[in-house]
Amino acid sequence: MADQGKSDKAKEKEALKEAQRLEKLAKFEAKKKAQEEAKAAAAAAPKAKKEKVVKEKEEPAVILPDTTPAGQKKDMSVPFAASYNPEQVEAAWYSWWEQCGFFKPELIDGKPKPEGTFVISIPPPNVTGSLHLGHALTNSIQDTLTRWNRMLGKTTLYVPGCDHAGIATQIVVEKKLMKERNVTRHDLGREVFTQEIWKWKNEYGDKIYKQIRRLGTSVDWERVAFTMDPGPSAAVTEAFVRLHEEGVIYRENRLVNWCTKLKTAISNLEVENLELTGSTFLSVPDHDPKKKYEFGVIVSFAYKFENSDEEIVVATTRLETMLGDTAIAVNPSDERYKSKVGKFVVHPFNGRKIPIIADDYVDKDFGTGAVKITPSHDQNDYAMGKRHNLPFINIFTDDGKINEEGAQFAGLQRFDARVAILNALKESGSYKETKPNPMQLPICTRSNNVVEPLMKPQWWVDCKDMAAKAMEATSEKDWFLWLEKIQDWCISRQLWWGHRVPAYFIRIKGQENDVGVSFCFLFCQEALEKAHARFPNVAKKDLVLEQDPDVLDTWFSSGLWPFSIQGWPKKTLDLDHFYPNALLETGMVMMGIKLTGKVPFKQVFCHAMVRDAHGRKMSKSLGNVIDPLDVIEGIALADLQKRLEVGNLDPREVIKAQEGQKRDFPNGIPQCGTDALRFTLLNYSSGGRDINLDILRVEGYRKFCNKLWNAVLKMGLEKLGAHFIPQPTEIYITGKESLADLWILHKLNIAARETNLALEQRNFMLATNVVYNFWMYELCDVYLEICKPILAGTDEVQRRACRDTLYTCLDSGLKLLHPMMPFVTEELWQRLPRRDNDVLRETIMKAKFPVELAVWDNPQADADFENVNKVVRAARSLLADYNIKKEGQLFVQTKNEALYETLKTDGVTISTGLIKGAKSLQVLASNQAPPAGCAVTPVSGDCNVFLLVKGMVDFDAEIAKLQASKTKTTAALADLTKKIGAADYLKKVKPEIQEANATKKTTLETELVTLTNAIKNFESLKDA
Repeated sequence: MADQGKSDKAKEKEALKEAQRLEKLAKFEAKKKAQEEAKAAAAAAPKAKKEKVVKEKEEPAVILPDTTPAGQKKDMSVPFAASYNPEQVEAAWYSWWEQCGFFKPELIDGKPKPEGTFVISIPPPNVTGSLHLGHALTNSIQDTLTRWNRMLGKTTLYVPGCDHAGIATQIVVEKKLMKERNVTRHDLGREVFTQEIWKWKNEYGDKIYKQIRRLGTSVDWERVAFTMDPGPSAAVTEAFVRLHEEGVIYRENRLVNWCTKLKTAISNLEVENLELTGSTFLSVPDHDPKKKYEFGVIVSFAYKFENSDEEIVVATTRLETMLGDTAIAVNPSDERYKSKVGKFVVHPFNGRKIPIIADDYVDKDFGTGAVKITPSHDQNDYAMGKRHNLPFINIFTDDGKINEEGAQFAGLQRFDARVAILNALKESGSYKETKPNPMQLPICTRSNNVVEPLMKPQWWVDCKDMAAKAMEATSEKDWFLWLEKIQDWCISRQLWWGHRVPAYFIRIKGQENDVGVSFCFLFCQEALEKAHARFPNVAKKDLVLEQDPDVLDTWFSSGLWPFSIQGWPKKTLDLDHFYPNALLETGMVMMGIKLTGKVPFKQVFCHAMVRDAHGRKMSKSLGNVIDPLDVIEGIALADLQKRLEVGNLDPREVIKAQEGQKRDFPNGIPQCGTDALRFTLLNYSSGGRDINLDILRVEGYRKFCNKLWNAVLKMGLEKLGAHFIPQPTEIYITGKESLADLWILHKLNIAARETNLALEQRNFMLATNVVYNFWMYELCDVYLEICKPILAGTDEVQRRACRDTLYTCLDSGLKLLHPMMPFVTEELWQRLPRRDNDVLRETIMKAKFPVELAVWDNPQADADFENVNKVVRAARSLLADYNIKKEGQLFVQTKNEALYETLKTDGVTISTGLIKGAKSLQVLASNQAPPAGCAVTPVSGDCNVFLLVKGMVDFDAEIAKLQASKTKTTAALADLTKKIGAADYLKKVKPEIQEANATKKTTLETELVTLTNAIKNFESLKDA
């Protein structure tokens, strides 16, 4: 029966809400009708000339520029702004932090603090570029951890720097020279061209460092490093020589990813596969821009057997490579070709005899079961060529033209040759067919050119043993799988910018050919001595040493980064104190273990990729690449689009990208500030999943900053009072605290515990959620509201306890938030008064991070407060149900003695602050009857809340509205019942519509019962 009563009450509430909705609708319709009548009357009346009224535009809030001299502290005596503005808040703090040396590692007697060390070196970004949102995420994560550990009392070091970006930098400077002076690097020569790059680096290379500062990253700028600096360069040479002497680095002619436009080998990481679903025509950068070439098809053609008209059909997606075919492979178990193995076919264009070979690699059920083999231009064919000792014939020049091996096609660009070969095969009758073929087309990310597998003598690193040792040192699953599949690493690049390979080739005067010996030494003189020892019968003057013109892959120096920046190979104090690092987000483990005997960092953290709001990878051609500074400072759509016009995109890609920007940012990007951007990126980060970044989310956290601003300055400082002096220590319980005080300290304690745990586990989503929820839903929404009536009251003991608790929450809450939001927390914390014995009072950066305290742990207070809060929620619901917005008189009655005492002691105070529209709340004894004319709602089985509605509600009007709704519902139900009861209903009406009608009928029946009960309730209240 009790459950039934509760259900009826819920139905009455629904009916009341429906009545209120219909009443609002009626008012709206009446207002609309009146407006239409007035409009019609105005149109019919003679028009009088009206005096033009000029409305004064509302002036935007004036943002005064910060006048704090660089490196000096902001003047906190200046009145704070009416609302949060990131431009004002973030000004001046960073230069002051830097000037004061807060970013430097704190040592005691030249040694790290006993609390331990936390060291991170920024994975060096490219000097050519600017930071994107992926970098912003990395910086946010690493700086959050650094600031957190600094506040835990550890010696922290965060080292900034960037790499020389061999290919990217060379491309940028080459384009600049051609545009400004119409010269190439070959016109200048290697030495002069390298000098030009250094000039460019010194002039433009600091852009990234400005962005790092803008992101609030607390790095030690006195230690900023560049991979081409003398220290890291010496480390590169030492590493190469050591690894070469051990046989880990070797030189071999092998297949590489070759970019014919850049004329250099590139790494697998610089290759992106373009997915093709079938026949696709594309333009190719180093070809005629007016032409498009077909990809995504497989072409079948026939080779004829020697001295026979018999033929064998093969198929290929890269027809031009048939010029380098040196075998046709079949499966040894394939009955169709067993008799053909060992025989030869004849190449149709150069007459070369090509053998038929047997290999288990061939799938006899795929295609014709016969596979053309081009060992010099295909990874799988390369392996087969090695197994069968086949000739390796290269058919391409370095710039992608067909060389002398290409018969009549020599001199053609590779894809022009593809077209010409196809036509020639058709003319000779050897062509069979062309079919669509889904495939991946490898594209060079540096040039957008189609990558060509090419045989080149290169320097390689044997990674197998190093990877095995790295696997022993890590348990990170995804990275472990990568190490298991690792292949040897091509480390040489055909560039002029970078660390030149420290290898010298020996030539003997009078001999034309290289004798094939190379020596790797730190200095040329050492190489000469070694060469003379190798050829004692040759005079030193006849030995010519030529240094390898190639440079090393940029990632070779990056692999040494964690220890090269600490002085390796020298034995330095920095190397002793700050190596290994605590954390890094990339894989430099192999080189670290090999060269130092230590894992270079204690933890590998693999964070997510930042994508756009639609889940797309960020790409310049899509127009969705976002500069973090544009989110921080805001930017108009027109300015976003202008940037695309001055970039390196093809004009067609510019138009496509601008269209994408217009869709995603029709109003540009709003100013959000650094703190909001950092907090958003961290909040997205819960593990390895990708991040689909929505700028509106960042804007939402900017509003959170404004909430903090109001909570601390407008509410906090105002309620604390100008002369408030905090207690000497925050770790106290005086015994004079109210239930609300004890409850919020308990919640603060939980927030401190969970935030520390989340940061230890690198769960940044959880950490941000914990701090956000404490500020928004516990401190601001609840406790601050409870504080208002207490601090407005006259009980000095209560007021003092409330102020002390409020101060502790504001102070500790800002500390919890600081690692994630450094600027706004410093600004607000500096405006709070300090405790007299607080020795860490200069900056929040050095303040003690909150930790869990046993004295604040109070689950009983939490449970008691929740019971009171249930009363609050029930009271709010009653007031809303009866649309009483002020002067509400509430009563609460419980049979639970403990709850009764809690409500008597703290319930009224808490409720006064939290229940809007309530004039009073009276706690009734179990034997007291509430006044007549009260509505009631249960809180629990032994607690009810009453609201006096008699005299507050027009019962006749409410009953009339409910009667109207009942009439309408009754009619709708009758119509639907008639429709469902039709004789042919089950046959003619679709099952899904029948199901929907049945649900609708049940809903109408429930509404009718609810409305009937609500009318009865109002009638009973009216007569009470």
